[in-house]
Amino acid sequence: MTAVSTRDTLGTDEARAAGQGPDQPQPPRADCIADSAGGLTFDITDPGGEGAAHLLLHLRDSEPAVEVRLPLTPAADGRLRAALPSSVELAEGRWNAYAEVDGEEPRRLVPGLNDLRSLVDRVPSGSRGHVFVRIPYVTKQGNLSVRAWTRAPHAEAGELDIAADGLTAHGRVYGTELGSRARVEAVFRTGPERVVRADVTARGPEFTFRLPYADLADGHGPWDLWLLPDGDEGPRVRLARLLDDVADKKPIFTYPVTALTAGTGRVEAGPYYTADNDLSVMVRQASG
Repeated sequence: MTAVSTRDTLGTDEARAAGQGPDQPQPPRADCIADSAGGLTFDITDPGGEGAAHLLLHLRDSEPAVEVRLPLTPAADGRLRAALPSSVELAEGRWNAYAEVDGEEPRRLVPGLNDLRSLVDRVPSGSRGHVFVRIPYVTKQGNLSVRAWTRAPHAEAGELDIAADGLTAHGRVYGTELGSRARVEAVFRTGPERVVRADVTARGPEFTFRLPYADLADGHGPWDLWLLPDGDEGPRVRLARLLDDVADKKPIFTYPVTALTAGTGRVEAGPYYTADNDLSVMVRQASG
């Protein structure tokens, strides 16, 4: 049975690493397999100990701590297995993974082999009104964590066509329908009263919009992109790219910038993905 709990504290990766001396045993290693429904299976080398063993997922920076415990049961090759089904909701954020044996301090997991092929070009049904995404990844300290998103509904950004005068973006909506009043809004992050609207062309759940950079050029900084599937009468849905096997898009998906002249002089504009894999457009003073 899956257990979700809170408690006062759980040490950070850095604090736990500092407490592991040279005589400490090797940390347990976990192989991860993802399924197309959003579930994960963890196969873990035996952490030792005599008590019942669990996979512990701890939501980073949560206070009080938010945790999910999954029982570890014997699997092949002397390893232990835990399953995180798609029906178990994880709050958005980064979840650190531990092996926990009753009566002992949880031990940070290190990554083994990740089989994430089912996440590539994933197309969930969205029939329940939400999309759950979980992507295991390696932290800067070399440990195993899981990046989780819960979007209800969700607007998945697809192909981006970059032209000299603007951006044409394609996407697909999950968990809601596109109405005749659907539009996209670019909202200036540091001054959200500034909004640029773009019409949406819809075909079933798929949509396309074009955003001229000239409309954004006088606002230096990030513009966040939102889909309004039914105009003012429906939800506001942040555009994001989540349905693949890349946990952090920002350093991987890079796009060319376009130089143009605005009232403040020469500027550069171009799309990018934020630290949360949301789609935005950055406008800045042109270099040189």
